[in-house]
Amino acid sequence: MQVKKDQKKEEAANYDENIKGGGKKKEGHEEEAMKEENPLPLMALNHVSRLCKNVKESMDFYTKVLGFVLIERPQAFDFDGAWLFNYGVGIHLVLSEDETRLPHTDDLDPIDNHISFQCEDMETMERRLKELNVKYKKRTVEDDESETAIDQLFFNDPDGFMVEICNCENLKLVPAGSFGKIKLPFDRHNQSTSLR
Repeated sequence: MQVKKDQKKEEAANYDENIKGGGKKKEGHEEEAMKEENPLPLMALNHVSRLCKNVKESMDFYTKVLGFVLIERPQAFDFDGAWLFNYGVGIHLVLSEDETRLPHTDDLDPIDNHISFQCEDMETMERRLKELNVKYKKRTVEDDESETAIDQLFFNDPDGFMVEICNCENLKLVPAGSFGKIKLPFDRHNQSTSLR
C-alpha cells in the first residue's frame, strides 16, 4: 500500500514538474511564476449548496439515488435545510421561500449548469436510475485524437438542478497554456468524522 502511495506521489511530482515546464521561467511571465511560488492554500471542493422547495424530498433523492448520508449541521442556522456528505464532498440543502429562484425546466441539456460525480461503474449507476424511475439522458463523447471515450448520464434532482454521472477519469488532464500548478488529491484533507 505504501509503495503505491509513494508511486502516486512521484507521478504527481513529475506531472507537476512537466506542468511548470521543468521549472524554467519564460520571459514575460514573472507574475505567473511568482504565483506558483506562493500557491493558494485551497485543498478541495467542500460542498455544493442547493436551494430546494422541499427539504425532505431533496434529502430522499440525494440519499437514495446518489448514496449521500445525512449529517448534523450547526444548530445556529435559523433557516430550514439539511447537510449531506459522501465521496469527500458535501451537499447543503436550503429551503427556498421563493420558488422563482429554482430552475423551471425539465430539459436535460448537457451544456447547462450542473454538478458532476465521478463514477467507476456506469452500468450499475444507470441500473439504479432505472430502478428508481429517474428520467435521464445518456451520451458518450468520443475523442478520436486521444482514443478515449467518456460515458455520461444526466438527470435532474427534484428541484430541476442537473446532475451528471461520468467516467471522466478516462481523460488525461493536460494544461492548456496555463502556468498554474494542478493539485492532485493524493493526501486529501478529510473532515473528521464521528461514528456513533
